[in-house]
Amino acid sequence: MGTVKNTKARNGKVVHPALDPSVSAAGSAKASRRLSNRERLKAFLDLFKREDRVLVLIVADPDALASALAVRRLLARRVEEVTIAHPNEIKRVNNLAMVELLKIPIQRLRTFKKDDYTKFVLVDSQPSHHPDLERISYDAVIDHHPLTKGWDAPFVDIREDYGAVSTQMTEYLRAAGIKPSVALATALFYGIKTDTHNFAKKASYGDVLSFQYLFKRINQNLLRKIETSDIRRSELKFFRAAFEQMIISKKRIYTHVGKVANPDILVVVADFFTHIHDIGWVIVSGFYGERLVVIFRCDGYKKNAGRLAVKSFGKVGSAGGHRQSARAEVPLQNLDPALVENFSSQVLQRLTVKHISS
Repeated sequence: MGTVKNTKARNGKVVHPALDPSVSAAGSAKASRRLSNRERLKAFLDLFKREDRVLVLIVADPDALASALAVRRLLARRVEEVTIAHPNEIKRVNNLAMVELLKIPIQRLRTFKKDDYTKFVLVDSQPSHHPDLERISYDAVIDHHPLTKGWDAPFVDIREDYGAVSTQMTEYLRAAGIKPSVALATALFYGIKTDTHNFAKKASYGDVLSFQYLFKRINQNLLRKIETSDIRRSELKFFRAAFEQMIISKKRIYTHVGKVANPDILVVVADFFTHIHDIGWVIVSGFYGERLVVIFRCDGYKKNAGRLAVKSFGKVGSAGGHRQSARAEVPLQNLDPALVENFSSQVLQRLTVKHISS
């Protein structure tokens, strides 16, 4: 595995800073960043014994699912058992297709007893990201989001400059000399694609190298099926409603689709309408539970979806996003009851058009 550098002695034993319990999470993360891939792998594997039963926790999304699957592969022949658990409900059709097509063995966290496991690993998240994750003390945390406070772990590998944890896990596999199976390679490839938005968002040179490495090992047909599976048959009616209620004015589309069982369908509808030539703005709304959800899309050129969302709904609910995409969620109790009762595409247009600058 190579020589582990920057070690110190404790009780006669050589300990790397990334595994030193006296070092804070921030210190451990900093120490880990100085390691080579082989040294980082060794520090991680040194946590485990043959009799360990390991629970890998994730907030399930493509990057997290792929990363957890990679941890399972790394530990498969080193510990007694590796189980993947998630606290959140998986709603997006793409994610459900990924789990089904790649046969990713996951279960809801509530079905497990903590005492049944000896080691806990958290990937693509940190304990403070979800209430159910805060109740567990972790042996290892591997993530790429900004470091949060209020938790600690013996091993911490947080690389904020990386676009995806799937990249980090690909490097672990390569350092271990493990060639990923087709399913695992496809999962990791998709994880990098989604978290970097096809490299339109932040990404590192490591992301590019891992993407190239995995490309030769994926199943393109499986990947295409996962990427295009984003609509349930039961949700086709919302497209019909969107077309029937659609208003097109000054190269802008406004449409209110009514009550939805899953707010993700509003995102899918909005993204669909962005494919229409000569449309600069797409604004789609619907009622989900006791909230009005509004999705904003634009080309981001001399336009700012996030700013429009805040100006339109920021005073009555949560709103924000990026230049090209944004979202607002407004509790219905914050709106005039008459407005809610008569909400329509015309009302959506009236609430937003006065704030559109271009």
